[in-house]
Amino acid sequence: MKRIAVPGAVAGLALLLSACALLRPADQPAAALADLPGQMEPVHAAVIAQNQAVFWVTSNGCTAKNDLTPVVRRSHGETVITLRRIKEDRCTVPVRNGLEVRWTFEEMGLPDGTRVSIENPYQMPLA
Repeated sequence: MKRIAVPGAVAGLALLLSACALLRPADQPAAALADLPGQMEPVHAAVIAQNQAVFWVTSNGCTAKNDLTPVVRRSHGETVITLRRIKEDRCTVPVRNGLEVRWTFEEMGLPDGTRVSIENPYQMPLA
């Protein structure tokens, strides 16, 4: 399990939304990920709780929820979410600490209470 650094404002929310999501490194072979849309998006933080997946991602000022897509799949008997960027953010005003995006389990076609792992790599937000 990886430990992640969470920005101050996000830390309180992360504690509030504590969950039993398993955070996994991106150790899958590249060939297995080649069929997924867009590119894997590094995340600053991720929380799975209350039947939601919440991610904090880098934004250059123009990223919106519909620029990203959570890909849900089964791998080795587990449900895995991989956040993928399908539209590049070409703006030039970075959002400090990243942008929060969230999807409900219903939006992702998951039953309530599903245990999931996050496959995305983690990166520190801009200071």
